Amino acid sequence: MQVAIIGGGWAGMAAAVQLSLVGHQPTVFEAGRQLGGRARNLDLPGGTLADNGQHILIGAYAECLRLMHIVGVAPEQALLRRPLAMRHADGSGLSFPELPAPLDALVGIASASGWSLRERAALLGRALRWRVQGFRCADAATVADICSGLPNLLLDEFIEPLCVSALNLPAAQASGRIFLRVLHDALFAGTGGSHFLLPRCGLGDLFPNPAAQWLQDRGHAVHTASRIQELIPQGQQWLLRSSQAALEPALEQARFDAVLLACPPQEATRLALLAAEDLRLPARDGVHYQHWAQSAQALEHTAIATVYARSSHRLAPALPWLALRPDAQAPAQFVFDRGHLQPSDGAQQGLMAFVISDCRTDRETLERLVLEQARQQLGWRDIQAVLTVVEKRATFACRPNVKRPGTELGHGLWACGDYVSGPYPATLEGAVRCGITAADELVRKD
Repeated sequence: MQVAIIGGGWAGMAAAVQLSLVGHQPTVFEAGRQLGGRARNLDLPGGTLADNGQHILIGAYAECLRLMHIVGVAPEQALLRRPLAMRHADGSGLSFPELPAPLDALVGIASASGWSLRERAALLGRALRWRVQGFRCADAATVADICSGLPNLLLDEFIEPLCVSALNLPAAQASGRIFLRVLHDALFAGTGGSHFLLPRCGLGDLFPNPAAQWLQDRGHAVHTASRIQELIPQGQQWLLRSSQAALEPALEQARFDAVLLACPPQEATRLALLAAEDLRLPARDGVHYQHWAQSAQALEHTAIATVYARSSHRLAPALPWLALRPDAQAPAQFVFDRGHLQPSDGAQQGLMAFVISDCRTDRETLERLVLEQARQQLGWRDIQAVLTVVEKRATFACRPNVKRPGTELGHGLWACGDYVSGPYPATLEGAVRCGITAADELVRKD
């Protein structure tokens, strides 16, 4: 099969690799100049390499790690692996020991610093209850609902920051069902699943760029700066039209047996609705472009911000990140010391990344508040901003009963991405798994 993949983010590149592995011919078209989508390389002022937002992976991201191996990336070298820790500057908080799961979680909770015996026992009891219940809850339940009755300290310093980091919504608004799925896979599915994995290189170099080289070495084309304007049905195949003059001649003769929309939902919706209006599209059962577009358009999106700043202070090499105590005037949840992630790069020394999930503040105000938060909570008086990056549509709002569009639109048109129907929130693993699933499904459907 000749398959056009519109979008070179993590989902699209995962789908392309999967299609190639089973003997098909993917061609990738990425509108931007860089691959990676919302997890890509970024040049800071002065030429320092960073990312369009500080990301972490966890050890339970099995498909991300598998595909990295396939395209020639060694995760043990590309990622700094540390046990889960949510420690504050004063030493209080939670950190897991190096033990098999679920003992690491049980011992970590039981030995948490700054928590009373009652608080530790309450969290252990709730975790055991969730496990007995199979990590399931009512579809309408929020994270706050499933955590009702836990002491306030646990809600403020463990549940809330974990929830907003994983689902990009506060506990009172986030889906309890999806939160429990993340907890199950991270804490109880296997040893090392809860580990934090921090990229030692740019996010684009962690998977999308090596995947592109792997594909090209096998004869598959990967086009960047190539926006597809229109999908045109040609019998049982598809013709693509681009606004790029350099690309258009090659597309004039290209016919694709399937098209996979791996672009952002607003762009996928535009292409699907244009195709639905084409009179050459066969009118038959199973083609539901407009219904799919309505589902995609109905999704609410939330923002994530990263404030890059420089300081003469350093975090401990053993734990190159700290949990912060956020409130209305202190919005960051975590700070990462990038100098420990890339110790051989002098430009990274002293560079800090402050992460603000579920960001609802304008850029200027956000930067001012985060710098003051660093001075107050960390004592860093010399902190200076470098660049603030705000991804306004970073994730879909993972609320209870959220309706996500499916992978199949009909007549050889498919979709994948972290917003498409699946068990995970908008994460790198969610995107990669959806790309693999869509690739497998369209092959089986053929």
